[in-house]
Amino acid sequence: MRILVLNPGSTSTKIAVYEAREQVWQENIEHDGETIKSYPTIFAQLDFRTEQVRAALKRHGERETEFSCVMSRGGLLPPLPSGAYRVNPEMLDVLEHRPMNHHASNLGAAIAYRIAKPLGIAAYIYDPVTVDEMIDLVRITGLKQVRRHGQGHNLNMRSAALRYCEERGLAYGEQTLIVAHLGGGITLSLHHKGRIIDMISDDEGPFSGERAGLIPAFKLAKLACAPEMDYGKLMKLLQRGGGMTSLLGESDARKVERRIAEGDREAELVYDAMALSVSRSIASLATVVDGQVDQILLTGGIAYSGLFPGKIEKRVRFIAPVTVLPGENEMQALADGAVRVLTGAETARDYREPAERPF
Repeated sequence: MRILVLNPGSTSTKIAVYEAREQVWQENIEHDGETIKSYPTIFAQLDFRTEQVRAALKRHGERETEFSCVMSRGGLLPPLPSGAYRVNPEMLDVLEHRPMNHHASNLGAAIAYRIAKPLGIAAYIYDPVTVDEMIDLVRITGLKQVRRHGQGHNLNMRSAALRYCEERGLAYGEQTLIVAHLGGGITLSLHHKGRIIDMISDDEGPFSGERAGLIPAFKLAKLACAPEMDYGKLMKLLQRGGGMTSLLGESDARKVERRIAEGDREAELVYDAMALSVSRSIASLATVVDGQVDQILLTGGIAYSGLFPGKIEKRVRFIAPVTVLPGENEMQALADGAVRVLTGAETARDYREPAERPF
């Protein structure tokens, strides 16, 4: 099983080739910022990015005819269940003309399809950020006009859950797991009997390096209505200027930890508060299953820290044991998903656009 894996970002495209689950090579193709800006839309970059991928394959001596499938990071499709999806024209039409948001990841399926179709092999996507399997009970808020929905680091969180179960001989469909992705944004998910029945996205839970996280509603409303504020400015503040950036002028957890080691008490207080906000979210998810949680998993880049996971563990270990699985592991997660499909352990779905969008 030789698998081509694609992961487009705003100014780069990660590609890798796997032999089953073993990575053969990986390259991060950097795209010139001015070149990217010259394209009027995301999908206008399709020919350019596809050519860049083909050139990289040629540099590495790859023969496209040897690929068993092409697997890409999923784009911002309307809400859908977790797992693998075959790329088809209907999916590509939605990603180009009716995505939930415009992002470079929307190109992944199109590049994969361009490469796979002439070869007579399948192109897939796996666990996009818009996976939403939440139960009705957890969608309700105190405003009729607002419903909660699932959106987060599903690819890495579900990969961590599946890997944890596989390595221990456990059936994913029989476990109840809480997974926290600790990165530039922090999101959490509750996996119950093979389904992500609840999650906490980065606008309703912990603050992080750049995200403001949950803000008291009345105070946020006052800030939003300030004369100098508009929607664009507020979203930039909440997504890029919040969290440790706002509180410490620093988004990098490693630098914050150095400040703590040097005796910076303010940095320590903020870091402790961020860990507490993650712990509160874990406890919140545990209530959905009456506290019956088998394991808590901490993953993402900050999980490499020798300090931060411990701050969380001491607060939540009364709920369930804690396991740390550091890293974002997106390329490996995509390759693992492809292997599950190719071996028949999982069946890929044919994508169909939903008749209605829930939000």
